[in-house]
Amino acid sequence: MADSQRRLNPAHLACVRSIAEQSPFLQMLGVRMTDLSLGYCRSETRVTRDLLNVFGGVHGGAYAALLDNATYWSLYCGVDEGAGYTTIDLNVSDLGSAREGLLVIEGCAVKYGRTLCLSEGTIKDESGRLLAHATSKCLVADGIQPISEAVSRTGADPLPPKYLD
Repeated sequence: MADSQRRLNPAHLACVRSIAEQSPFLQMLGVRMTDLSLGYCRSETRVTRDLLNVFGGVHGGAYAALLDNATYWSLYCGVDEGAGYTTIDLNVSDLGSAREGLLVIEGCAVKYGRTLCLSEGTIKDESGRLLAHATSKCLVADGIQPISEAVSRTGADPLPPKYLD
């Protein structure tokens, strides 16, 4: 895992946020990543008709997708530069329903390991009411979804270094 004392490069993080937002699936969900830092990811989306179930509330699958994204990216700054990882387990508890408004999705790293990392996430409405909670385990391994693959697939310019020192 990356040394938590090293200073993250803000230019690198801005590029990664831009690349992450180019995911067609996240664009469909309307996700905008507003913060990415060591052990933390925050994103937002507005409730749209596309996120609703037949009963008029946000679909549990949409909650799961939003939480998977936030918990995944919350780990990014703490893994070694160039390391790849993927979600292997996501446990979501739907705790409330939203029908409209802004959703705030936060992911936080809980534990970094050599091959397994644990994170958790929440979704709240704009008043701060908790709507969903998740825990996620990610497998870290060479060749699994390195950031270089996302750079290549999106046609982005090469990333600046992850660390300033």
